[in-house]
Amino acid sequence: MKPTVVDEMKLPVHLVAHRNFSPPVVVASESLFLVGLGLALGAYWVSHRRTGMLGHASTIALGATAAACLIAATTLPFFVGPGSLSRPASTASLAIVSPLAGEVFHGHPADVPVEVALSGGRIVPFSTIHIVPDEGHIHLYLDDRLVAMTAGLQGVVVADPGTHTLRVEFVAADHGPFRPAVTAEVSFSVRA
Repeated sequence: MKPTVVDEMKLPVHLVAHRNFSPPVVVASESLFLVGLGLALGAYWVSHRRTGMLGHASTIALGATAAACLIAATTLPFFVGPGSLSRPASTASLAIVSPLAGEVFHGHPADVPVEVALSGGRIVPFSTIHIVPDEGHIHLYLDDRLVAMTAGLQGVVVADPGTHTLRVEFVAADHGPFRPAVTAEVSFSVRA
C-alpha cells in the first residue's frame, strides 16, 4: 500500500518567513535607512538654500552622516548575522521515528514515510515574530535541501535511488532557527 502525502508536507516555502534576521535587527536597519534618507534630503536642502562657509560645512556634515547611516543600514544585518545571539533557546527535543537509520526503501523514486517525535515543544499552524521557546514548525531537509515546512509530525518525502540523509529541525514560529538548533538526523537508502 502506497503511503499518502500529508497535506502539511506540501506547504510552499515562503522566502519572507526565512529572512532569518531577528526583528530588532530589521527595525534598526530600517530606522537607520530612514534617518539616512532624511539626512540626505536635509543635505540637499541646505546645499540649495544656504551659502557661504556655514552652508558648505553643514552640507558636508549632513551628507557624511547620511552616507554613514545608509552604509550602516545596509551592512548591519550582515555584521550581526542571521540567527544572531538574539535567537532564543528552545525547550524542545526531536527524534526521527521513521525512517530508521540504515533502512532501505525500494522504488524509482521511492516514497519514504517520515514520522517525527517532538517533546517539550508544540507545533503551531501560524507564523509570527512573537517567538516562544516551545512553539514552532518542523522543517525537513533531504540531503541539505529544504523539502518541506510542516505543521505536522508525519508525512512523506520522495527520494531517488541512492543513500540519503534526512534532517529534521524544530524552528521558531518565525521560521528562524533556535540557538542552539533543535535537530535530528538519519541516513537511509533507496534502491530501484
